[in-house]
Amino acid sequence: MLAKQIIEKKRDGGELTSEEIQFMVMGATNGQIKDYQVSAWLMAILCRGMTEAEIACLTEVMLRSGNRLQRCSDRPRVDKHSTGGLGDKTSLILAPLLACFDLDVPMLSGRGLGITGGTLDKLESYEGYRCDLQTEEINRQLQEIGCVITGTTKDITPADRYLYALRDVTGTVPSVALITGSIMSKKLAESLDALVLDVKWGSGAFMRSIQQAQELESSLIRTGRRMGVVTTSLLTDMNHPLGRMVGNACEVNESLDVLRGGGPDDVRELTLALAAELLVSTGRATSQQQALPLLQKALEDGRTLTRYQSMIEAQGGKFREYLPLARSHTLEASQSGWLATIEGSTLGHAIVAMGGGRNQQSDPVDKRVGFEFLVRVGDPIEVGQPLMRVFYDGSQVQTETLMSQAQSALSIVDTPTSPLKLIANH
Repeated sequence: MLAKQIIEKKRDGGELTSEEIQFMVMGATNGQIKDYQVSAWLMAILCRGMTEAEIACLTEVMLRSGNRLQRCSDRPRVDKHSTGGLGDKTSLILAPLLACFDLDVPMLSGRGLGITGGTLDKLESYEGYRCDLQTEEINRQLQEIGCVITGTTKDITPADRYLYALRDVTGTVPSVALITGSIMSKKLAESLDALVLDVKWGSGAFMRSIQQAQELESSLIRTGRRMGVVTTSLLTDMNHPLGRMVGNACEVNESLDVLRGGGPDDVRELTLALAAELLVSTGRATSQQQALPLLQKALEDGRTLTRYQSMIEAQGGKFREYLPLARSHTLEASQSGWLATIEGSTLGHAIVAMGGGRNQQSDPVDKRVGFEFLVRVGDPIEVGQPLMRVFYDGSQVQTETLMSQAQSALSIVDTPTSPLKLIANH
């Protein structure tokens, strides 16, 4: 079998066999196939696509390139995957919330890159929090607490680490087939019974249109179910940041508000909807309608906050009721009207410029910078009204530049606009 022939077959629109896919993935991972040939193969996949059978095979081969987390209890094992968006903080609330319902939640999460923040970066706002747990530590914490949020261990899906790094520098990141293989191989390595997907679209997300999001959603669901995992999903609109806070420590503080039974309505709505999907998938509830009040009570009576604090401390973090932020600056409206749009990508790039995100994985992150939104899309606006707070310790010139950038992300129009619906498929 020759890599060149497999590349040509996919280039010409052919369907690859399982043996051909395995040959390419394993040869790439162990270095037997050169980077330039793997790159050509990835580009052929981007241009020609893959069938459902090919994607399932790709996912399985990537999964089998490493180890899986072993089961450590007889409790159902569940997780959530989000495709990422500005202000997306639901994992911090969801993991301890689900653990309160006798479910194991082994969240193997990632760091932020580009405009979307990473769950691990947020949790590392707690001094001492460890994101490098080994398999034995993960299983021990699942047995004792029921939830863990840590980074992927080196022995899990090494093929994905290699292929993702190559996709990142060859312009092949947007391939639905390759995205599906990457996401699902990592999630299936957790040995899950049920998975819920939060597939996002809009200016603050990776997928810009709902049509792109629906295509990815369909591929992820088909692959998960084909691999024996109960898989459901929500489609969510990220043309408005989730919640009021964006930035690592900012989002931890807002998550704590929700864990205390308060917080922004949209963060609560999405977290409860995702959790309800998993309660139904595992038989803990018969319907969303039955699940939602049970979940609401677990937030309001303090059980979830207690479980969250136990998770933070078990992973070495110094729990605090409130994390300190950088100096606050208020941005005021220069015109009246209605808030029509919030350009998430502009604000995401501003966060990176403030030091709160990364252009490369090795970049350091300032956990204390961020934004607080004081208005939402559809709100009436008056001249001089506070629109947002910017948390930043830079010089006056740097701060003025960032305030101007933040101002440009908010579009105020003369005619009334409607609020956005967060969840499209509910």
